[in-house]
Amino acid sequence: MEYSFDVVSKIDQQELANALDQARREIVARYDFKNVLVDIKVADGVLTIHTTDEYKFTAVLEIIKSKFIRRGIDLKILGEEKREDAANSTLRVTIKLVEGISGDYAKTINKLIRDHFPKIKSSIQGEELRVSSKSKDDLQAVMQLLKSDPEIKLPLQFTNYR
Repeated sequence: MEYSFDVVSKIDQQELANALDQARREIVARYDFKNVLVDIKVADGVLTIHTTDEYKFTAVLEIIKSKFIRRGIDLKILGEEKREDAANSTLRVTIKLVEGISGDYAKTINKLIRDHFPKIKSSIQGEELRVSSKSKDDLQAVMQLLKSDPEIKLPLQFTNYR
């Protein structure tokens, strides 16, 4: 009997929407944000935060991160930030949301698994990896390795257990 699971990197869009909605509600309720421009949007895999200055942006991002953690969204989905000045000397920051496992990254993960567990088979299938073994314990050890390894900068989920 052979057991397997898939390693994927997907964002739960409903949880993302809920977390951002909670962040917006907290910002509206906070005294330090009274009469302050704060606009949070997500479109095409990009989170856009538009606010008055760097200090407010940092506070908004911390609120968003706390909501992500509370809703079980991995903070690794937040990719690189791009800052730009907007109208009326405000600040607009776009943050790319990381989703999917690129071919190069899949090869890195594959090599990591093979280096630590030579008996385990792993194969790249599009934007996911299939990991299989005769031992469930070995598969759980692979999951722990992938969760804890500092080289992995992607939010990974494990699906399709068989």
